Parts: sequence; structure tokens; C-alpha cells
Amino acid sequence: MQDKIDLLRTRPVPVQGLFIGGKSVPAASGAVLDVFSPIDGSVLTTISDAAAEDVARACTAARVAFDAGGWSRAAPAHRKKVLFRLAELIEANALELAVLGVRDNGTEIGMALKAEPASAAATFRYYGELIDKVYGEIAPTGHDVLALVHREPVGVVGAIVPWNFPLMIGAWKVAPALAAGNSVVLKPAETASLTLLRLAELAVEAGLPPGVFNVVTGRGAVAGEALGLSMEVDVLAFTGSGAVGRRLLDYAARSNLKRVYLELGGKSPNIVFADAPDLDRAAKVAAYGIFRNSGQVCIAGSRLLVEASIAEDFATRVAGIAAAMKVGDPLDLTTEAGAINSPAQLDRNLGFVARATGQGARVLTGGHAILQETGGWYMAPTVLADVRPDTDVAQNEVFGPVLAVMPFATEAEAVRLANGTEFGLAAGVWSADLSRAHRMVRSVRAGIVHVNTYGGSDLTVPLGGHGQSGNGQDKSPHALDKFVDLKTAWIQL
Repeated sequence: MQDKIDLLRTRPVPVQGLFIGGKSVPAASGAVLDVFSPIDGSVLTTISDAAAEDVARACTAARVAFDAGGWSRAAPAHRKKVLFRLAELIEANALELAVLGVRDNGTEIGMALKAEPASAAATFRYYGELIDKVYGEIAPTGHDVLALVHREPVGVVGAIVPWNFPLMIGAWKVAPALAAGNSVVLKPAETASLTLLRLAELAVEAGLPPGVFNVVTGRGAVAGEALGLSMEVDVLAFTGSGAVGRRLLDYAARSNLKRVYLELGGKSPNIVFADAPDLDRAAKVAAYGIFRNSGQVCIAGSRLLVEASIAEDFATRVAGIAAAMKVGDPLDLTTEAGAINSPAQLDRNLGFVARATGQGARVLTGGHAILQETGGWYMAPTVLADVRPDTDVAQNEVFGPVLAVMPFATEAEAVRLANGTEFGLAAGVWSADLSRAHRMVRSVRAGIVHVNTYGGSDLTVPLGGHGQSGNGQDKSPHALDKFVDLKTAWIQL
């Protein structure tokens, strides 16, 4: 496989337009943005830099397609067939999509193959399979009235997704929205748009009518704002930062009160008790739970809370695993942690480390950039001990390979530390005490709590945040709830 990857890494990437109405079109102004590869800092290609008028074109195309009914009123069995075909096309082009995505965002190829095309194909197949098994309801009214509850598509769905796993997270939004019969306008991150533009091409090849799935690229402050303010968009689904999420809520209030669903990241605690069944395994899982994809994972276990009696020893084990991880060329199958997405993100990561050490934290390993002969942006996996719970690195999402280690003395203190941030996306608990594990699951504020593992889940279970990690659910049948309206038919008999 490495030979095929090496061939694909040199393939020229064509200039990219917007994808509107079933075809690639340039931005009205002709404006473009350079696409820099985090692997070596080179310019891969250009993408169109959409303005508000381009987003309006895409939203109009989506509305026209929805109103035409070719997709929105198609039988669920037909939509299922098209989504299955799209899943097959993603799988047929999986290596091409994975390599293209890695060149665009820097994820190590071993993770990208599973987390991007494989996951996206599974997601489209899952919601295709689900949609013809979703029924309406008959309400228990009086004998002289028949009350039916219908589930209908909302109309036009806007989706804004981040750069870390664009194909996977994009599929989490797009697949259930399409399965329910909606039209979609997707805005990728400007530093990771290429695989989603390719996905739109594959969707048309699979049989999706023109205008049902559109992709607008460009800057969030322009294209993202226009999507948030659009009067044509009925629902907006977003994964990203809390600051942007707040702006999207404001845009909804200033426009048509569209529903806004937010997944806003986290500062997820990984809690290790002294009675954890296998401390060596726990240390390895904890290290990989923060350092894979160089920490650029929404649910990354970025706070390691360890019972005081084993805290120093356990932190040393994790630091040893981190120091031995292979960081480098993301397109090398032996690489364990790839590139940082952009120089701005690398500077942000290093800034967190500098502030943490200034606030008394101790660097056990890492804490610095890794210079590569080929260029690009890389950072050593970093383990910080002696982190105070009230400091910047303990409270705010780094979104990089930085692990903050904090000891606790009691179960109650572990819960207090775990819940001591504004976030509540994910958590982990390591203990051989089943009763304690159940107590922690109930007590820790998070959308998903892993027990004696970290990072595992699949499409059968929801992913959503508590607290300021957001609202609404990705994955599972619950994701459909975001993209349907309920309509009651009250029928006098």
C-alpha cells in the first residue's frame, strides 16, 4: 500500500471551484485561496473564496431542488438506494480520498483511512439503511378523531465542519440530513475542503439530483456568516469553536430563527484510579487518546486526572510512550502522529505550553516544535505535570498534542476536577470497581463516558456535548431528529 500512497502524494490537484447545482463553478468574483499542505508547507492548489452572493446562489439551488421534490418527496427506498451507491463510491475511491485529505490537513494516513473514507462510507450506508424504518405515529386521542404525527424534512440544511476530520464529520451532518429528504449547503474549513468537494462529485455520480448537495468554500468570516444569516437555511449544524458557535446563534437570531445545533469541542478528562485493571494499557490508551492526529481530535483526553498515590509513576509511563511515538510524514504508514494543520495552530499550541510553564507546570516530555527537512508544521507530544486546575491549559481547549496531568486524592475530588471546566463532551474512567465506574458515569458531565478504554464508539450511539460543548447529537438514530419537523394531522372522523 505504501507504494500506492507514494504515487498519489505526487498527483497534481486541480484548481477547485464551488460545487453548486450539481457542478463546479467559480466564485462570482473569481477570488481564490491558496491551499497549503501541512506536510511540507507547499501550495497544493487553490479553492474558490466564496462571497455572500455565492452562498446565496448555493442556498437558492438547494431550495429549488427541495421544492422540486425529486429528492425531498422521493420514496425512502429510493433515497436508500442512492446513499448506498454513494457509500460504494466512497469505498471505491477510499485511498484517493484518504491521501487527498492527508495532503490537505496532515492527519496520519493510518488513522485517516479508518476515520475518513471508511467512516464516511459507513455513515451514508447507516442512514440509508435507517430511513425506511422511521415511522410516523398515531396519537391516542378520542374515538371520533384520528391524530397522525408525520415526520417531514425541514428543507435546506446548512452545515459547517472543521478541518481535523472533514469527511467523517461532514458525513455525520450530511448523511442524516440527506436521508431525511433535505437539501444541504456545506461549508468546509478553508484549510480542509478538498475531500468534501470530491464527495459532492461522487454524490452526483451516485444519483443525487443537482442542487440537493452543494459545497461552498472560503473564509468562515464571509461564507460562514452568509450561511448563518441566510433566510433560505432552515437548520444549521456546526462543529467547531465556542466563539464561532455563539456567532452562529446570533446570526440565527438576526435572520429567520433557524435552529442551530452545535458541537463545540471539549477539555475532556481521562480519570485513572489506582485500582485500574491494567495500568500499562491505561497509560498507552491515554497517550494515544491525546496524541493521535497530533491532538487535533474533538474528544481528545487532554486532561489526565490520576489518583495521587500513582500520579507521578503513571505520568512518567505516559510521557515515555509519548516520547517514543513517531511524529512526522503523515503519508508514511509507520507514522503515529502527523502534522499540525497550520502554522497558526502550531503557534497557538506552543503558546499554551509557554503559559503553562510560566504558571508552574513541569514539562515531562515535548513542549517544542519538530523541524522537518521538508518543511511543514510538527510538534512533539507534550506531557505537562504539576498543572493547576485553574490555569489556562487546564481550562481551555488546546486542540494540539498537549496533555495536562493533575492528581486527585478522593473520588469526590476527581468528580470536582472533571466537572471543573465549561465543557462536557467526553470523559474516561479507569477502575476495577464496578460500582465506582457506575457512580462516575452518572457524576461526570459529558456526552460520552468511556470506562476502562478511551475514544471508542460507533454509529449506533450518539455523540453530543453537555455544558458549553454544545447541543444536539451526531450519529445514531437521534441525529435524524435535527433534520425533521413534526406535523400533526387532526382528522375528524
